[in-house]
Amino acid sequence: MATVHLLRPCFLPSIKLKPSTLTLPRPTTYSPLKPKPKNAVVSARMSNNSTSTPATERLISIAAYTLPFFNSLQYGRFLLSQYPKLALLFDPIIPFLAFYRSIPYSSFVAFFALYLGIVRNPNFPQYVRFNAMQAVTLDVLLVVPLLLQRIFSPGRAGMGFRIMLWSHNALFVFSIICFLYALSSCVLGRTPYLPFVADAASRQI
Repeated sequence: MATVHLLRPCFLPSIKLKPSTLTLPRPTTYSPLKPKPKNAVVSARMSNNSTSTPATERLISIAAYTLPFFNSLQYGRFLLSQYPKLALLFDPIIPFLAFYRSIPYSSFVAFFALYLGIVRNPNFPQYVRFNAMQAVTLDVLLVVPLLLQRIFSPGRAGMGFRIMLWSHNALFVFSIICFLYALSSCVLGRTPYLPFVADAASRQI
């Protein structure tokens, strides 16, 4: 009889428990001191902070790009003399250009003011420093053709003069396009990436 009593549970039907009955409740990490934020509100705030650029940063960035723009106008003398109607578009900026050139060593003063006062100043935001560095880099690149012109002295006729004329026209058109692109981007609060300039400027920041 003892063996029958011990073997009796083996003949009972097996009962399968559901996995849900074996799981323990997860401990909650909610703290009354740190209320759980709403995902919609957080994502909306992050999107607003990432897309908004203060007006002061835009104005400083636009002012920085005027340095290479003013210095590039000397390359347009051949193109503007060939097309006088095109020169009429630059008549509104002649007073500003005359004031800029009336200041002794204005180009050097503006260059070091941008580089030392903005690019190397951590108090300015990254947006302003990057745009100022792009303007400084573009201004340095515009000086290289003048140095080559003084070294080789192509003269006023011949193939050397034609190469100089074509290069000046190309640099003038390129600088105007870069200025208009940077101007429109800064007005909209976006970051302009100038060709041949953006990579060099990003490495200096």
